[in-house]
Amino acid sequence: MANAPTTTVMSTPNSGQTARPIDSLDGSCISNWDKDLRDQEDQEEREGIEGTQDDQDRHVKQDEARPEMNVLAHHAIKHPAHPANTTTTPIFYSSAQWTADGTTILTSSSDHTISSFVLPADLLHPNPAGRTLHPQATTKLPEPSQTLAPAPFFSLGESTSQTFLVGSRDHPLHLYHAFPPDLNSGGPLAQYKLIRHETEQYITPASLVWPSPGTHFICGSANRLDYFDVSRHGSDGPVLTVPTIPSKRHIAKGHGVGIKGTVSALAVSPTDSQSGSLVAAGTRTRWMGLYDLHRADGAVANWQISQPDLPGPAGTASGQGIVQVVWSPCGRYLVINERRASGLLVYDIRGSGKLLAVLTGRLANTQQKLTCDVFQSQDPYHAGGFEVWSGAQDGSVIVWEDVGFKAAEHDPSWAWNAHSSPVCSTILHPSGSVTATCSGGWEHLKDEEQSGAGLRGLHQAQTYKVMEESSLKLWSFHNTNAESDEPI
Repeated sequence: MANAPTTTVMSTPNSGQTARPIDSLDGSCISNWDKDLRDQEDQEEREGIEGTQDDQDRHVKQDEARPEMNVLAHHAIKHPAHPANTTTTPIFYSSAQWTADGTTILTSSSDHTISSFVLPADLLHPNPAGRTLHPQATTKLPEPSQTLAPAPFFSLGESTSQTFLVGSRDHPLHLYHAFPPDLNSGGPLAQYKLIRHETEQYITPASLVWPSPGTHFICGSANRLDYFDVSRHGSDGPVLTVPTIPSKRHIAKGHGVGIKGTVSALAVSPTDSQSGSLVAAGTRTRWMGLYDLHRADGAVANWQISQPDLPGPAGTASGQGIVQVVWSPCGRYLVINERRASGLLVYDIRGSGKLLAVLTGRLANTQQKLTCDVFQSQDPYHAGGFEVWSGAQDGSVIVWEDVGFKAAEHDPSWAWNAHSSPVCSTILHPSGSVTATCSGGWEHLKDEEQSGAGLRGLHQAQTYKVMEESSLKLWSFHNTNAESDEPI
């Protein structure tokens, strides 16, 4: 097997560093500092004070402290110059993920392809003209896929580790090489059967997670979780199947026990968290479940996201199904990302076990999946908090800082305009020095546009159009108030 292109591996922070416990949170999960600030704001409101000069100066300082974002490299999908004269549907990116060693980005596209981008060795060196990224390899999938999981032991220096898992409709789960030696074949290295034994029909995976150390992976589908052994491929199926509801035949779908619906999001808690590894599973019907597959064959806890539990006006933070769940770096909090939701939900899993905050201010009135990422806070005074980065429908990227220290509604800390189309993925490099954003999407046609499409003689009048801008960008961010110009 040929070796993949080589590059300099970017350094990562010390993984043994532990977050400071949040001792200042009271029973309602509001820190003393936050309570004092709220009391002060209530007092000002009662006295009719709109804001003192000190408050205005403080907001100005916050604006000045926003990092300066610079594009390091990019790759854009080129669309036809005259799309009206072609019947080919334009392509757009749908997701992006870092590999475990931080040297490669895997992207998935609307044309059922997975592309592997290796970061250039001089990425952080100044280059006013910018750099253009090119995929080192592209893998064509047999059918559309909603799931992609890079190997947790991925290393650019070891060819055998450069693999990823995908699940496609009407096919087994496939293991591919990110840099196949023969680009013309690019077939799977292994396959894992996921079938319904009663009908021998393939089950379509809706979520996939491949946690460290990489010996097993977990697949989510309709009303079930499947636990696979990576070494047992071929005719063997999962080594463990966990129904998320006791009975599919019961008219009440488990009689209120378990989580019902398609498991569309999976995440495994950090391995260094205090209470062991938990699997968080979210469904399209807004149910959440926590599982310990090593100790029990059922849910440790489950709940349904209820609108009355959400703060603010009705409907402002409600979504239409969970698309992503992300653990905080310390393993205490769980961020829930829903479709068509303007707010991200933060639950205190290890503490109160209840909803802590809603991260507001994101424009996401779309059926597209807009994923987020988390990073440990670098503020020594807020060592127990973390950051959440998420793309929005309007092409902006929003950042919430000190998550875990504020309850109820949590406004964005800062944002910047990254693209002119929806940002489907926002991912941070393990070192924290580089951010990658991936954009692209579609929108419904207006009535007059649909009529025009029919008049152009298309085989079938489309009800949507692909947005013109779809690209992958790498960003560096500098603290404008810092004495040094080095990346954060």
